[in-house]
Amino acid sequence: MSVRIVALGNEKAGFEDSLQQADLITTYFGRHAIIRHVEERRLLSFATHITFPAFVEYQAYVFGRVRVLIHDCPNWELFDNDWYRSRNVVGLADIIVLKYSVNDKTSFQEVKDNYVPIIKRLLNQWTVPVIVAAVGTRQNEGPPCSCPLCTSDKGSCVPFYEGIELSKEIGAAYLELHSLNDFYVGKYFGGVLEYFIIQCLKQKSSQKKKKRSSRPHMIPPPRLGEPVKLPCLKIEESRYHRDLLNLYYSSLCTDVVFFSKDGQEMARAHRVVLCNASHVFMFLFGLEIASHSGELPGKVAHNLFAIDQGDTTLNSSQASLYNSQPVRVIILDSLLCACYSEVLKFIYTGTNCWEELKSVLWKKLKNLEQVKHVMETVKLLFKCNAKTFCSSDVSNQTAKSKGQSQSCCCSLSLFFQNPDLADVTFKVQGASIYAHRAVLVARCEVLAAMFSGYYAETTACQIPIQGVSKETFLSFLEYLYTDACCTASILQAMALLICAEMYQIHRLQQICESYIVTQLQSMPSRQLVSTNLNIVNLYNKAKFHNATRLSTWLLHFIASNYLIFSQKLEFQDLSEDEQTFVENHRWPSSSYLQELTEYRHHIHSGRSRCILM
Repeated sequence: MSVRIVALGNEKAGFEDSLQQADLITTYFGRHAIIRHVEERRLLSFATHITFPAFVEYQAYVFGRVRVLIHDCPNWELFDNDWYRSRNVVGLADIIVLKYSVNDKTSFQEVKDNYVPIIKRLLNQWTVPVIVAAVGTRQNEGPPCSCPLCTSDKGSCVPFYEGIELSKEIGAAYLELHSLNDFYVGKYFGGVLEYFIIQCLKQKSSQKKKKRSSRPHMIPPPRLGEPVKLPCLKIEESRYHRDLLNLYYSSLCTDVVFFSKDGQEMARAHRVVLCNASHVFMFLFGLEIASHSGELPGKVAHNLFAIDQGDTTLNSSQASLYNSQPVRVIILDSLLCACYSEVLKFIYTGTNCWEELKSVLWKKLKNLEQVKHVMETVKLLFKCNAKTFCSSDVSNQTAKSKGQSQSCCCSLSLFFQNPDLADVTFKVQGASIYAHRAVLVARCEVLAAMFSGYYAETTACQIPIQGVSKETFLSFLEYLYTDACCTASILQAMALLICAEMYQIHRLQQICESYIVTQLQSMPSRQLVSTNLNIVNLYNKAKFHNATRLSTWLLHFIASNYLIFSQKLEFQDLSEDEQTFVENHRWPSSSYLQELTEYRHHIHSGRSRCILM
């Protein structure tokens, strides 16, 4: 897009030395900051005036890539000698600049008597912005002679009011430039000129849009709609800590019983949970602990607990595989013994619920020193840096909400695939996988029913697993122990989903569904075309194993990538109803493709070429 400016008139004080004085146009386009490139060249030449052509062209680029072409005519005689061509140049102008020197009344009269009538006739046809620029500082300005025959003021300066009247006559913007410096030319004159350039660009842009919109016999291209939004698969909240707490309340699969010093039973628990929480219990039950733990766990265990001397169940760490008798432990600390059920709840719900434990102990003991003693004892059990408790904290604890602290119990990952304390062995593809009944019963209702009912597996130490690979079953057990799982591929995730459906672990099913969906969504179209993964087979498996959310999502996924999957042989494995659903929800739709074909036919059948396709 370009803007054409026509400058008329001589703003220099005299014609003889005009070649040594700077003019308005050259000064502006040579100094202004927004100009990137300026070049000067002759535009027109005449047979009669070869050395003084009518117009000089200044070409520049403003506002980045907008081309500005300026035609400057400093002399009326040159303009008049080639009247018709010069008039055509003025008729093409987007902006007109009339300029004269305030110290040369002849230049003003030339503008007023010669150029203004041409501009008036031009303005009667269309609107063109005009700028009148009075250049210079008035010298020897005084009142003109009142004699009508006197010519003494013929060469005097041009008054201010005459320039204003001339501007009002043609509806122009009047500017007085006292000097051709950066302020008057760059900011004053340049600011007005840039404003008119911007308005001209806006007008041309709107006219261009109107021309495009008014093109006859042009059919707009078909609009491709967005694909159907795929269903969102959410994962339910974890029940891990609630499952462990329910295990404590149910007393199922307990393998340790705590007694007071007088022989009264205080609580039942599970060694795998206790040993996972504290090295003190690992030392107490004869398990190996890390060397960096030092002697502290042993000292604390001897001070707080004692194994019943008549108990023979701790001959080895493997005894639990063949002995169902619980271990008998005596609590030596009387205050800890009185609050031991609360401490066990604290262990099962998470070793970060200190505020809740403190509140429960205060309600039971009602003694600050006793509460402090029990809290310090629990700190020794778990080697945690609990907060410092003061009397005001404990006395005001009853007024605080019990839900302030969050359960942050670490998972049972320490005993995943660990034969220590294991009481059941699974045989999967010839391999032995050790597990703990307490964890299985707490985390899986199907396994809880199997171990507590009248089944062969209730008392069996080895249980064969059929129809599941070793890697899949290990991932399944990993979820039971850690509440998380790791899958390496979509097929492995589908196998784990089938295993989770078999054991009715709904949250694990949702995790597998989310993994499959995430992996498929991240595949680019090229990979979907070349992959050997059978998406229709995945859909049939999900449908068969009651993964309704995943099967619905996969059917929408096939429809959203219709052009890819319709070319594969596996597409024929869909039922007639399923293919009908895909056809109705396909993207791009058949109606769009039909409209696109008609549009292309219309474009190629006419003389114009399609610029979109």
